[in-house]
Amino acid sequence: MRLETPGAHSPKSMKIGILALQGAFAEHSRVIERLGAEAVAVRLPGQLHGLDGLIIPGGESTTMSRLMAEYQLLQPLKYLAGGGLPICGTCAGMILMAGSVPDFALQTLGLMDITVRRNAFGSQVDSFEADLEMPALGQPPFHAVFIRAPIIEAANSTVEVLAWLPDGAAVAARQGNLLAVAFHPELTSDLRLHRYFLDIVASR
Repeated sequence: MRLETPGAHSPKSMKIGILALQGAFAEHSRVIERLGAEAVAVRLPGQLHGLDGLIIPGGESTTMSRLMAEYQLLQPLKYLAGGGLPICGTCAGMILMAGSVPDFALQTLGLMDITVRRNAFGSQVDSFEADLEMPALGQPPFHAVFIRAPIIEAANSTVEVLAWLPDGAAVAARQGNLLAVAFHPELTSDLRLHRYFLDIVASR
């Protein structure tokens, strides 16, 4: 079903939560609203009720992990993901969705069967941009912004890698209703990544 089709699965009927503890949540909210869905800031477990999908933004993964634990969001998020709630994680959000992050001492949500390495390209000054071939999004290539970005070092057979850098580093993946990318799609004018996530929500 196309997103433009009116009815139960149109963007106007979708309520997309944006984890708003820290990071680029406001930018994600603006993109979701541009696409016609309702963006809901999520800071407490009670604000998870009634959502059709959730975005975990980029930011500081250590700070976000501590705040998720402090506000008792970890278990509710794991429960909802286990029940099929579509979740998209960008940059730090990808780290928090990973099942294994060897260089991360805090707790992740452990939602996806991927191993992620934090700050794979160095510090903030090593941020860069790249045009990614992403067949799931069609043409032209997606212009991606990488800021202290992670990479996917390993993924099991149930995970579909959606994009690689020219050096072979995997930077986007999907596992069922879960989507994780190492870059910041909310910092570009290209809406296709968010639209792709809304397609996942619509097909649930």
